[in-house]
Amino acid sequence: VQLVESGGGLVQAGGSLRLSCAASGYIFSINAMGWYRQAPGKQRELVAFISSGGGTTYADSVKGRFTISRDNAKNTVYLQMNSLKPEDTAVYYCRRGSYDYWGQGTQVTVSS
Repeated sequence: VQLVESGGGLVQAGGSLRLSCAASGYIFSINAMGWYRQAPGKQRELVAFISSGGGTTYADSVKGRFTISRDNAKNTVYLQMNSLKPEDTAVYYCRRGSYDYWGQGTQVTVSS
């Protein structure tokens, strides 16, 4: 199993980024996927989750600003992040369902 995130970077507050997570080594379409983040000195937290059927859930802090989606043909899950805030600064990770498979993370930094 391999998960590779991309799309992070430095952006000003109010800006947007789209993260991607390319999965391989398992049947992507029948697995849920999640995006998590970890800020310095804080615990890793769930940001958004998408089921194999496309149902989604979001952390309250990102509702209305972030959108998780998946493309089963490309074995990829996305996180569209709009109206970014400095408190969104963190390393973002994707995860295969509730399994202990994680990507290497991608840094998102939002300047004020």
